[in-house]
Amino acid sequence: MLNKHTDYIEILDTTLRDGEQTSGVSFATHEKMSIARFLIEELGVDRVEIASARVSTGELETVRAIAEWATAHGCLDKIEVLGFVDGEQSINWIKSAGCRVMNLLCKSSFRHVSEQLGKTPEQHIADIKNTIEKAKSLNMDVNLYLEDWSNGMMHSRDYVFQLIDALRNCGIKRFMLPDTLGILTPDETSSFCSQMIEHYPEIHFDFHAHNDYDLAVANTFEAIKAGAKGVHTTINGLGERAGNTPLTSIVAVLHDQMQKKTHIKEDKIFKISKLVEMYSGIRIPNNKPIIGDNVFTQCAGVHADGDAKNNLYSNALVPERFGRVREYALGKMSGKANIQKNLEALGIKLDETEMKKVTERIIELGDKKQLVTPEDLPYIVSDVLKNGEQEESIKMINYSLALTYGLRPSASVKIEIDGETYEQTAVGDGQYNAFTKALWKIYTSLNKATPELIDYVISIPPGGQTDALVHATITWKFNGKVFKTHGLDADQTEAAIKATVKMLNQIEKI
Repeated sequence: MLNKHTDYIEILDTTLRDGEQTSGVSFATHEKMSIARFLIEELGVDRVEIASARVSTGELETVRAIAEWATAHGCLDKIEVLGFVDGEQSINWIKSAGCRVMNLLCKSSFRHVSEQLGKTPEQHIADIKNTIEKAKSLNMDVNLYLEDWSNGMMHSRDYVFQLIDALRNCGIKRFMLPDTLGILTPDETSSFCSQMIEHYPEIHFDFHAHNDYDLAVANTFEAIKAGAKGVHTTINGLGERAGNTPLTSIVAVLHDQMQKKTHIKEDKIFKISKLVEMYSGIRIPNNKPIIGDNVFTQCAGVHADGDAKNNLYSNALVPERFGRVREYALGKMSGKANIQKNLEALGIKLDETEMKKVTERIIELGDKKQLVTPEDLPYIVSDVLKNGEQEESIKMINYSLALTYGLRPSASVKIEIDGETYEQTAVGDGQYNAFTKALWKIYTSLNKATPELIDYVISIPPGGQTDALVHATITWKFNGKVFKTHGLDADQTEAAIKATVKMLNQIEKI
């Protein structure tokens, strides 16, 4: 049963601080500003951690720019900066940048205190208190990161409680519990967070997960069940090593699985995810929940059929919630229902016979392991229905095309004309040119006239986002008549060859 400590969960997004620690990611000033504004104004996060203190002069100027904007828009308290127990250096840096909330990083693992700092717990606690007092004297709010808290709970729990006991009355707004190395299991997260909340029910605890074992979302789920009042996320799960808890995933879990409330506007999620993808250069995996390209795409025909019959294959994650739409993939797994859904979206109506032909063609393309998109569909319909009905007195039996570096392209062609087969080979300036030369050899040997090629156009569906289909349109002149034939295939040369065979059958009637 879910814990009912609070119905509202606070969201801190740390894409601009922890997320920027992703290998190869560095946001420019205008990019950080754009992301920060979107997170607060449009997405609705409660807090944004935008930087670490003392990183660089350039970072200082970036933080100043964001702080100036936040001050002008009355949301400076939502802007937070990571600081360190370093005397007054971090405090002065954050203050000079115009910010007033410091997320102070302290050591909550005894090994870190003794081996990294070379201090006793009492000495480290005294240093933390001095830093907090100085920040308070400058009218700054302080949240406290308990760095490596997960290891601290495993190996030095008494020190963790000693630390919190000493600091609980120092005016810290939030104690933040990081699984710094991403080592926790959901059971451990539940146990450790429950212990913290039972010992200190008056304290606001945040949970900060890392995804090293792919358990960040599961651990965040358990932390909330245990009573954590806030969680830390990044857009697209950016972060050091395997990243942090993705905001997209945990928000859906909070709203649907836990019946918790947030200020997040779900219909803005996809837009911010694509914005961060563009700025970071880190691609969103196609199967990433909520935001991946494939996650609202049905491939199996039986699923599309079920959707048409009272949404039998739908769940609460409807795409419209997240500013997206349901799609139905076209390929070898497609059934009539998939194709019908796409045709309806395009305003195309087909009868049963036409649907069967179009379905067969899509499956044929899918067998070539090609992606077939809705943009391809009008091309397929046109090719199958408008150009596929003529009787063929000339049929392509076989052809072989060769392209070898340093040698001219060659083609071997075998065709059937009125029941008789003919074969020729030729070289040309390109594969298609070699193909037509071999054809004309056959026609010349039969004293048959050949057409003049007037124009040759290759196109793909609008948008250029598919590698599935190429549409060849060839203009011919024969016996004074100019006409066009079309071919459609995943390969450019094959599309042109199909258009050529159609032409050969048409000139038989001229």
